[in-house]
Amino acid sequence: MNHATVIGTGSCLPKRIVTNRDLERIVDTSDEWITSRTGIKKRRIAGAGEENFQLASGAAQQAIEMAAVAADEIDLILVATFTPHMTMPSCACFVQAEIGAENAFAYDINAACSGFLYGLDLADKYIAANPDMKILLIGSETLSARVNWQDRNTCILFGDGAGAVVIGSSSDRGVRAVNLYSDGRLWNLLYMNSAKSMNPELQQDQHGCQIEMSGRDVFKFAVRSMEEAIRQLLRRENLTVDDLALVIPHQANVRILNKLSERLSIPKEKMFVNVDQYGNTSAASIPIALDEANRQNILHGDDTVLLCSFGGGFTWGALLMQW
Repeated sequence: MNHATVIGTGSCLPKRIVTNRDLERIVDTSDEWITSRTGIKKRRIAGAGEENFQLASGAAQQAIEMAAVAADEIDLILVATFTPHMTMPSCACFVQAEIGAENAFAYDINAACSGFLYGLDLADKYIAANPDMKILLIGSETLSARVNWQDRNTCILFGDGAGAVVIGSSSDRGVRAVNLYSDGRLWNLLYMNSAKSMNPELQQDQHGCQIEMSGRDVFKFAVRSMEEAIRQLLRRENLTVDDLALVIPHQANVRILNKLSERLSIPKEKMFVNVDQYGNTSAASIPIALDEANRQNILHGDDTVLLCSFGGGFTWGALLMQW
């Protein structure tokens, strides 16, 4: 059986770096307060010419170059995002036009911070049905456009960026197993409203199109749900933490990552962490980290790699792949 296999990685980050010291000038916070509670030191914030689809296209170009395929060889473009340039057309369609992938079909998926994992699972199913496909999977967000910059509990957390992979097929490596979950009953703990309805019968009482979060509740559920998803996956595959070469989690908060590492006895050297550099980039966080690990030669042939995530919806999951 053929599996979705990463054959190229890429990432693209805005030029502007915003440090915790910079945030001290616009909101009631401090570098010490942010660092102690989140582990974040700085983040990238998009500017002119750095729309979501432009960051996504930059990451895609890098991944395509590494994979040594031409844009017109891409059969499918999937973009995981909840902060697209427009509601319609999809970010994926803008990427298609931007990179010249004229033979692809394209669409977005929205599973918040878990979007890249959902996309990998989807790509694996496409590959199983048609092993000759070449799939471009991107996680891309411009979260700076959707936060309340007067709310210190949320604006300090998020950053912008994009990560991408080109996926081919292999019978002996690639996606090995996956556990995906959601619980829509808990939506109001982490959500973002849409734009104001033009139909007065459908209008809601809302603050606008910005991220709203109940931080403590999200923290508790994130740790517990990811831990259980990972335990179930390892148990099903008859693996232990010792069998893992690297764990790449969603980069939301270093306290979440430390707690997860502690509960699962994952050595710190096995967990890839870059949240201090970029903050929470939602669906982009895992593919950005994956690209960095790949380009730093941390990943090696036949490594067993674990990806895990948690996001609004709630959505969460874990995925194993043979690199």
